[in-house]
Amino acid sequence: MPSFSIVQASSSNSAFSPTYLPMAVFAFARYTKGNAHIILIGRNRAAAESILASFPNPSTDSDWKHEFVACDASLMKNIGSAAEELLPRINFLVISSGYASLLGRNETEEGIDHQLAMGYYGRWKFISDLLPALRAANGLGEPSKVMAVLDPLSSCPVDSTDFGLKFKYSGMTALRASCTYIDMALEEFAIRDPEIAFTRIMPGFLAAPLIKPMIWAFAKSPDVCAEYMLFSLLSGEKGFMRRGEKGDDLGKKHYFGTEDARKKLWDHTLKAVDVGTGKQ
Repeated sequence: MPSFSIVQASSSNSAFSPTYLPMAVFAFARYTKGNAHIILIGRNRAAAESILASFPNPSTDSDWKHEFVACDASLMKNIGSAAEELLPRINFLVISSGYASLLGRNETEEGIDHQLAMGYYGRWKFISDLLPALRAANGLGEPSKVMAVLDPLSSCPVDSTDFGLKFKYSGMTALRASCTYIDMALEEFAIRDPEIAFTRIMPGFLAAPLIKPMIWAFAKSPDVCAEYMLFSLLSGEKGFMRRGEKGDDLGKKHYFGTEDARKKLWDHTLKAVDVGTGKQ
């Protein structure tokens, strides 16, 4: 795995100064010096605006823009509406939505378990609905990269006859199943769109310096985590890659997908995410 000093000084991070105006659905304001179109998607406008206000304002006269798009990603219809608001060109799409509960099944109004909706189905729909914008960037000769933030090493074998866990559910099973579903989905996306980079990454354990020293010793700061994640995003090659918390290539470690299960999951997901969207 690359050391932090190598990651920080790599051409992927410190030298990132694109000739085009990058369109990013997340945030990477530091290395672009704010000269980018950055969109934060979430439920908390106040928190998002506070983050956006901390970004540097570029001195150039380019068409830079920092904005917030409201979306409760537990509902597929909301994701469809949010996707329609985004520009027709996206270079970098980073998805970190999630929800964890060890309680019983808790379905949204669309009939999808809340934890699975946030951990898997909503992520799938964001990627699917924004693929035309990613393809548009690729067609212009610009980067088109997707990153899903969720621990690859938490994946587990899943029952391909019970995708969505309608019959055998527990909070922990849903959490780990989401990890496996994301693996299989990203691999299938990469097969269908081989010119786009799809990266799955483990964020690791983050902590603020004011917490107990014993915990801090095993954690890393958000800034350090961001460097590794940006390195992994920018250096991502076309196709599907799984990375650890320090950007190391995990290969097929703890990967439980098969071609048959992957295709069955794809067909299941197509039907599940269309609930409540008006599509047939």
